[in-house]
Amino acid sequence: MSNLTTLETAPRFIADAMLGKLARWLRLLGYDTLYLQDDDATIAQRARAESRILLTRDHDLAARRGLRVILIASQELESQLVQVMREAGALPSDTPPRCMTCNVPLQDISPEEARESVPPYVAQTQHEFRRCPCCGRITWPATHWRGIQERLNRVRGEALK
Repeated sequence: MSNLTTLETAPRFIADAMLGKLARWLRLLGYDTLYLQDDDATIAQRARAESRILLTRDHDLAARRGLRVILIASQELESQLVQVMREAGALPSDTPPRCMTCNVPLQDISPEEARESVPPYVAQTQHEFRRCPCCGRITWPATHWRGIQERLNRVRGEALK
């Protein structure tokens, strides 16, 4: 599926224990993605109760009744991201990322707000900051961010083909 979804219609996911890395990267793309390391029954029950799409590589879990499932075919992260985006719909590229820990949308904050909570060098050299309203973690586009953005753009491009 190559359609762009809006935030109002964006799919919500629940990833099982095999897909922790996928869950974190989906959060970077802005998808609401829970990650559970619980038993299959608990994961299935939560997916049903919260109307979430289950992401799994486990055929037995995927076969449970009453679940919307994307059975992840690849072990490779970029292929997994492309599969999810094609099957569930891609979010707009300007969708704000979510906290990789809390799954809450990150909020933009000013450099002045961030200054007290980041190392002095970061405060002097960075101008874009985001904070998780849940855990308070502050992020900024450090040197590795360019590589992350390139990877996400590559995935978006492939998903929209």
